[in-house]
Amino acid sequence: MYPKQSQDNTALIYGMRPIFEAMESGKTIDKVLFQKGLQGELFKQLFYEVRQHKIPFQYVPLEKLNRLTRNNHQGVVAFLSAIEYSSIFDIVPTIFEEGRVPFLLLLDKITDVRNVGAIARSAECAGVDAIILPLNGGAQLNEDAVKSSAGALNKIPVCRHSNLVEVIQYLKDSGIEVVGVTEKANHALYNKDMTGPVCLIMGNEYEGIAWDYLRHCNDTITIPMVGSIRSLNVSVATGITLFEVVKQRNPVKE
Repeated sequence: MYPKQSQDNTALIYGMRPIFEAMESGKTIDKVLFQKGLQGELFKQLFYEVRQHKIPFQYVPLEKLNRLTRNNHQGVVAFLSAIEYSSIFDIVPTIFEEGRVPFLLLLDKITDVRNVGAIARSAECAGVDAIILPLNGGAQLNEDAVKSSAGALNKIPVCRHSNLVEVIQYLKDSGIEVVGVTEKANHALYNKDMTGPVCLIMGNEYEGIAWDYLRHCNDTITIPMVGSIRSLNVSVATGITLFEVVKQRNPVKE
């Protein structure tokens, strides 16, 4: 049972043994789908390994697995990641050791792969040190996301973590100011000093930044609007905010 391409250009593997082998060989797995009601000793072993590797998983009806592949999937299908993930707990100390000023971006469950790709492209151009994502929820970083990013997702470190509150607290404890970009903020982006270590949080397309994360921010800012439409596409809003940081850190000399 070998990897094949799904309709959304994501390589998938199926069958319990091949998924065991993929984990043992160090391949990065984005997500595992288990058939509802699956039983047996081999399934229990696989489920344990999936949990140990902190791989997102979901129980789905048999029909969904059959739509993904007509081959003998044994009740389990896995999606291979198009990118390799890093840990923010390794990246932050390295940035400081190299004498650089941290510039990080945290995305809260952004669901559109094209938005994630466009954001990653802007982030790489702006010199962002790493993008942080939740382990569960948000767009799957498949080949379409990599293509939308113009390859940026393979150039900039991408970190996935299960507990973003813990990550935010770690960043704050490390001397990095965590700033939420939200229409609920009281002061404008352009009045905020972001020349020091900073991590920007961008919320998802529909609900913005989750309250759990918002309440842990050091500060919040908003992009001033003058038109009748009071919101921007998240990738556009991210680009505006990132390059305000670039402007502040690299002032143009007359």
